[in-house]
Amino acid sequence: MPAVIRLKHMGTLKKPVHRIVVMDKRRARDSKTIEILGFYDPKTDPATVRVNKERAEYWIKVGAVPSAAVKTLLKKQGIKV
Repeated sequence: MPAVIRLKHMGTLKKPVHRIVVMDKRRARDSKTIEILGFYDPKTDPATVRVNKERAEYWIKVGAVPSAAVKTLLKKQGIKV
């Protein structure tokens, strides 16, 4: 099963909120996830990002590939990607 770390949209149109999740690469953006790793709110100033660093590093170590957006967020949090 190819795992990927990506953003899952949770908010409304005018209040976007995202979860950072691990899911199967073949699934749709908002479908069932394997694990929730964190939270991202782009509307706050500065943007709010909370990530479980231990679990994110574990999933990267076992082969999960982060999307481009998540890769940027993880680097800002100090997680090696």
